[in-house]
Amino acid sequence: MRAALWLLALFGVAVAAALFAGNNQGTLTLYWPPYRIDFSLNMVVLLLVTSFVTVYAALRALAALLELPHQARRWRVQQKERAMHSAMLDALTHMLAGRFIRSRKAALSALVKEEALAAANEKVPHGHHLRALAHMVAAESSHALQDRATRESQLQLALGLAPAGGSAHEQELREGVQMRGARWALDDRDADLALQRLAALPQGAARRTLALRIKLKATRLARQTQDALDTARLLGKHRAFSADAAQSIVRGLAIELINSAHDPSQLQQTWQQLEQLERNMPELAIHATQRLVNLGGEPAQARAWLVPVWERMVQLPNALPDHHALKLVRALESGLDTLDAAWLARIESAQLANPRDARLQYLAGVACLKRQLWGKAQQLLTQAIPHLTDAGLRASAWRHLAALAERRNDGEAAAEAWKKAALAH
Repeated sequence: MRAALWLLALFGVAVAAALFAGNNQGTLTLYWPPYRIDFSLNMVVLLLVTSFVTVYAALRALAALLELPHQARRWRVQQKERAMHSAMLDALTHMLAGRFIRSRKAALSALVKEEALAAANEKVPHGHHLRALAHMVAAESSHALQDRATRESQLQLALGLAPAGGSAHEQELREGVQMRGARWALDDRDADLALQRLAALPQGAARRTLALRIKLKATRLARQTQDALDTARLLGKHRAFSADAAQSIVRGLAIELINSAHDPSQLQQTWQQLEQLERNMPELAIHATQRLVNLGGEPAQARAWLVPVWERMVQLPNALPDHHALKLVRALESGLDTLDAAWLARIESAQLANPRDARLQYLAGVACLKRQLWGKAQQLLTQAIPHLTDAGLRASAWRHLAALAERRNDGEAAAEAWKKAALAH
């Protein structure tokens, strides 16, 4: 369509020129005493156009001739820039391919080419950033080659090219260099240096997922369990891990924190510092309870920590895994000597609500035994034994029945119970 319009316009111009020139009778007279020269108007117009075109072409040719030295200089600079960028690309390619010696050599070559351009007063607009990246590639390759001295020198050079108070791009570059340096320190098992470099980051950069991942590993390496737990919580909120992985990491760190307590008061303080969701985890509640009992804490306090887990097992029998339910029964059994009326009512109500649950029958039987309700204890333990899948609980039930038989002076039944208790393991 555009070509057709141009063709129509060309025909229009041709027709207009033909109409103007064909019927133009005008003349132009030039007086040059004692001469007189007559020109047709068409000839004059043609001469003017021809002269304009000739002068314009001559000026353009002269400008092109004068521009040749500048073009040659620009061409040489472009060739040097292309060589510099080619060396930088080779450095990145070799680094990704695992050829670290060649990568470092290419990065240093790119630096030399950039310095040559700067010495010739031909500064590349982005040469400042390219130098910093070349230093980082050389440092990364040196880190892979276990050349820590070269790595640290290249790292400091890169930091010097990205000042803290620079532009936004320079600030981003500096943060990346600091994070990478922290990662290298972590690979060297130097947790203190890694945390020191992370602490130098601005607040916003320090809360990025990459920085938090490095901090989590560094704090775990430095045995700073509380800081590691706080970092794992942040990573979970940022969805840096899957839900199961985040829960597993938090659970492991919380267990480490519980194990680090050396007395009941310290353990209670640690327990209060945990979030409610963490205190409701069966593994943590049971482990904290056992730890409190081992440290000589109050059994009533220990049982209070088990209330959410107990309610979960009673209300949703299949929601709690078997090994967790078994640990819960064991934890409660260890404190039945000081069992209060409220917990006894809980156990009896749970057993009546779930009469087919052998573990609840066993626990209720042991509770009755501690309360000296011999008949009811024997009945519940006898009913629970055939359905107990855990060998330890089954052996313990037989031992309790043997003790009851000895109490009523039934030697034969006691011997049989002790025999089955030994075979149950």
